[in-house]
Amino acid sequence: MKKIDGSTTLIKLLVLQCLVVLCASQEFDFFYFVQQWPASYCDTRRSCCYPTTGKPAEDFSIHGLWPNYLSGKWPQNCDRQSSLDQSRVSDLISRMEKDWPSLACPSSDGVRFWSHEWEKHGTCSGLNQHDYFQKALQFKTKANLLQNLKNAGIEPREGEHYTIEEIKSAIEEGVGFSPFIECNVDPMGNHQVYQVYLCVDTSAQNFIDCPILPRGGRCGSKIEFPPFSSPSSHDEF
Repeated sequence: MKKIDGSTTLIKLLVLQCLVVLCASQEFDFFYFVQQWPASYCDTRRSCCYPTTGKPAEDFSIHGLWPNYLSGKWPQNCDRQSSLDQSRVSDLISRMEKDWPSLACPSSDGVRFWSHEWEKHGTCSGLNQHDYFQKALQFKTKANLLQNLKNAGIEPREGEHYTIEEIKSAIEEGVGFSPFIECNVDPMGNHQVYQVYLCVDTSAQNFIDCPILPRGGRCGSKIEFPPFSSPSSHDEF
């Protein structure tokens, strides 16, 4: 009987494990690229905490780049052995602090937030760590949400109301594809722009028409776009 080399068997098992992880990470139908409006995140009963790096600018910030299925479900935690290695994204950190801040309490430098996004969604994306975060940053620039809204006369103003059609049309005019707008509710019961979903192809190269839309977060007939520039109690870290 031929003796089986233990090291050869181990190598085969490792290769098989890698192939299983790779296949799991590539089996999805599209990405949701999600940005959130910081004032709406903060203007709820749960409030918010500014990052240790300072108050973010009045601009949309990245929530995540999420692989999704046409069924409405999504893959997650495709490689539980992979955690965020900051050295692999060191050239992106300063921009991530600006465009991908964490508003969760307690205040943080964002690393925990980015680690969560990588472990839950990035490991299923088919991208390495650097490409995953770089692609999301590039899509934020490409979408240019705040400027596209301003071009249509939609600006963050206290007490101003807009319709969902106005907001969607302004973004579609600038991006070329229709977004899904998610609203939340402020302590006074007003609907406000909270998150904007755009869809991206599986290669993470281009925006596409959304094959399906998320559930929940529907907007009322009048939508607020609250300002984030005025001082508030949230300024304390």
